[in-house]
Amino acid sequence: MASPLPHLLPQNPLSSSASSTLFRPIRTLPPSHCRRPRARPRCVSAALQWGRKPQLSGETPRVVVVTSGKGGVGKTTTTANLGVSLARHGFSVVAVDADAGLRNLDLLLGLENRVNYTAAEVLNGDCRLDQALVRDRRFPSLQLLCLSKARSKLPLAFGAKALTWVVDALRSRESDSPHFVLIDCPAGIDAGFITAIAPANEAVLVTTPDITALRDADRVTGLLECDGIRDIKMVVNRVRTDLIRGEDMMSVLDVQEMLGLPLLGVIPEDAEVIRSTNRGYPLVLNKPPSIAGLAFEQAAWRLIEQDTMTAVMVEEEPKKRGFFSFFGG
Repeated sequence: MASPLPHLLPQNPLSSSASSTLFRPIRTLPPSHCRRPRARPRCVSAALQWGRKPQLSGETPRVVVVTSGKGGVGKTTTTANLGVSLARHGFSVVAVDADAGLRNLDLLLGLENRVNYTAAEVLNGDCRLDQALVRDRRFPSLQLLCLSKARSKLPLAFGAKALTWVVDALRSRESDSPHFVLIDCPAGIDAGFITAIAPANEAVLVTTPDITALRDADRVTGLLECDGIRDIKMVVNRVRTDLIRGEDMMSVLDVQEMLGLPLLGVIPEDAEVIRSTNRGYPLVLNKPPSIAGLAFEQAAWRLIEQDTMTAVMVEEEPKKRGFFSFFGG
């Protein structure tokens, strides 16, 4: 009896090319409009970057002065967070508060109740240098040195040569010579500024994207270069991308074009700065980390390896012209 469906019976694969084509295994693929695009492999350079320890570059100790010229732009906050970040990476750091009359670095580090001796008393012979160094309990490799007490006056003999002697004494310590000496410079360009920059061979210039801070920063850059400090990097603080898009704030690219300095870090505006300042707890220690804390951590990484970053252009909103568009765009 013949089969009612002879075309469905298995045929000899060698009988004809049509039959061999019929019984080949077929790959069932969805239509082209339903297919998902092939996922590109993600870049793992960031994971590899944070998975290793930063490599120290340059001769130690590296004496870095954190300055700006204008007050209130975030010098002390930058010094505190950079110092803690460096200590977390295993490097020994001495943070020097060079503001004799209005010191605040001890408050941001939470060490205000432990400052018993200062550099002025070391020079007077009232104590040793190691007694004036206040060690942070969280990170023993971080130490604080203040020039004088908050309600006392520095002797007239304390100047650039005296601070240079203190830094040389730190450098000549055989057992505990620091990798970094961070000097928190006072505001202005008077005698305190001259004293703070005297022993430094590197500078971190902190500025904000406003015309008053930029004019002072440009003036300070010239003074640093006249003093022989050529390694100057810039930290742009309190950046708001929403104002940059609306052309109400200069972008980081505009700031870099005006000052002509390599960029060490860009710190966004963050409300956690006020909270950390009032608690004496640096931003880089927050868990989970804040946006500004991560930016300070990356800036510390670049400082260790003497690296810089590239500014990224922020697209502006169309049909809106602001006052700061005069400075570039």
